[in-house]
Amino acid sequence: MHTSPGKVPDAGGRYISPDRRVGLCHRRLAVLDLTPTGAQPMTDPETNLALSFNGEIFNYREISAELSSLGYKFRGTSDTEMILNAYRQWGISCVTRFIGMFALALWDGKARKLFLVRDRLGIKPLYYHRGADVFLFGSELKPLLEHPDFPRHVDREALQYYLQFMYVPVPHTIFEGCRKLPPGHVATLTMDGAWSLASYWNVLDFWGKPGDRRTEEEYLEELEVLVRSSVRYRMISDVPLGAFLSGGIDSSLVVAVMQSESSLPVRTFSIGFREKGFDESPHARLVAGHLGTEHHEEICDPSEAIPIIRRLPAFYDEPFADPSAIPTMMVSRFARRFVTVSLSGDGGDELFCGYPRYAWYRSLGLLGSIPAPVRMALSSLLYRVPHPRARKAAASIAQTRSIDAYRNLVGICEKGRLASLLPRVSDDTGLLFYRTYDRTRGLAEMDRLMAVDLLTYLPDDILTKVDRASMAYSLEARVPLLDHRIVEFAGRLPVEHKFRGREQKHLLKRLLHRYLPKEMVDRPKMGFGVPLDRWFRGELRSLVCEYLGAERLRLEGYFLPEGVGRLVEEHLSGRRNHFPAIWAILQFGMWKEHYRVEDLR
Repeated sequence: MHTSPGKVPDAGGRYISPDRRVGLCHRRLAVLDLTPTGAQPMTDPETNLALSFNGEIFNYREISAELSSLGYKFRGTSDTEMILNAYRQWGISCVTRFIGMFALALWDGKARKLFLVRDRLGIKPLYYHRGADVFLFGSELKPLLEHPDFPRHVDREALQYYLQFMYVPVPHTIFEGCRKLPPGHVATLTMDGAWSLASYWNVLDFWGKPGDRRTEEEYLEELEVLVRSSVRYRMISDVPLGAFLSGGIDSSLVVAVMQSESSLPVRTFSIGFREKGFDESPHARLVAGHLGTEHHEEICDPSEAIPIIRRLPAFYDEPFADPSAIPTMMVSRFARRFVTVSLSGDGGDELFCGYPRYAWYRSLGLLGSIPAPVRMALSSLLYRVPHPRARKAAASIAQTRSIDAYRNLVGICEKGRLASLLPRVSDDTGLLFYRTYDRTRGLAEMDRLMAVDLLTYLPDDILTKVDRASMAYSLEARVPLLDHRIVEFAGRLPVEHKFRGREQKHLLKRLLHRYLPKEMVDRPKMGFGVPLDRWFRGELRSLVCEYLGAERLRLEGYFLPEGVGRLVEEHLSGRRNHFPAIWAILQFGMWKEHYRVEDLR
């Protein structure tokens, strides 16, 4: 399911069916069962099964023990072999028993069926292309691009979504005719061409639907049991293991539980920047010192970021414009010098109402009582403030519907700006967003917003960012807070235990208070970013001019040179701050060049 030998160095293999109509190829990063018995693709000649599997099943030991009691034999101790035997026993519904992160392709030669499965939250990616005479799939786009029948045409609708949200959302990819398998889904393809797509887990089945009401203390006890279980599972490894530590609520909780479960100091990793507004390393150092971890820290500057920026398209497969990909790549590279597996704190914001935009949205509800002319005047004033957050706020305040306001908070380009940047903008620029929102009908408003983020922003931005950055350096990242048992708990947790008064992530903070002093927990949230706005006027100025020059944009045909030129000129002069849009267009240009995508005619 991988293509790049430099990416996963441990082993590779392939399977070709006897009739030569089905082929599986695999590159392996060995983490469990380092012996050849864990090699892939794994086959079972007796039942004519073949499996290529990316990820980890953390409860494989319990399932293997159950299968052994049913008479199944195991040659080794890998989770891959467990999957084959689990399929033999329970069919493809076996995936509902798995606790883990995975993308898998399983060929059943007797049934003449190919199954593709992606984990519940979308931690691991899975792409596919259905052509007239060929079906291609992989955990990266790169192997698909190698096939002569793969279309290299940019999907204009996907490009529009990318400019709005910094990423290409499921099920789209940047290429026409290529799709991402949605999280929590099984795809089935038969040899006569029949195709089906089915959900085996849906966050909306339980999100925002509290069960029996309990006291907060009871919720807190259950949460701690779940977090400790999840962290224990993700500490299972046959290779060196550590954790990313930013000093924020989520990573601090993960590391605190890891350290309480370990007899040795846990290895922790953080990076810092010389620009103080972006540097969390002092706080990470304090947390590590209190918990007693073996802490490693690296301070970075723009000169170290530039080589990484040039390599981003090679690792992300599609244009990807979340600037925090840069520090995520940096900390992954740094951690890989010491460990092969690293735990991270991703997921806490989506599950426990942690993003500032949730507080913003609550405030926007109060603005709804203000007369429209006053709101429009306030919006006009905010548009003049030279910062992208002010522009987001201005666009949000101007909306009459609250969901339109929220859409502007999560995006980087509203429809008016899209029209100044793209030659063609469709009327349904927000259709995918609104369809997702409509699926949450019946939930309380704050639950709806979190559900939309769980279905879109989490898999397509946050998890994409972490998976590609870590795997770029042959580092496996694990996300304990996204154990599906914790997600289901959070979905049924009443929102007042997440957002109380002005305090966000209330219950998660209460749990962290058991491990850290209050002053280390109760502090303002800091994003994991880099000062791109300043770098564009300094160290990265030449890169911006190289890829966003008028002549180059005119030849490529994807963007309007006049609109882009206006953004660049205003930003470089210091009059406005347009770094999110500039970064998105820059990343597209670098991606297009790297993958030799044709100009738009």
